[in-house]
Amino acid sequence: MGAKIFSLLLEIAGINNSKMSEVLSNIEKENIIDSLENWIELREVRNELEHDYPEELEEALNDLKYCVDNFSKIESYYLNSLDFF
Repeated sequence: MGAKIFSLLLEIAGINNSKMSEVLSNIEKENIIDSLENWIELREVRNELEHDYPEELEEALNDLKYCVDNFSKIESYYLNSLDFF
């Protein structure tokens, strides 16, 4: 969502951003995400899941559980994006 959807939403709204840090700052200002810290944490866990290998199964399961536990937050970012659009 971050690099593709958020940038496009802001562009459509006429909010220019040249750096990803500006995109995230503006997305937070528009209340699409609740906090930059939460977004970064979710993104880091997503990246860990993408690069986990079978010998790191316990870590992968912990990351997956984190995502499941935070599903409502991820869903709210999606719904907030739709509302903003």
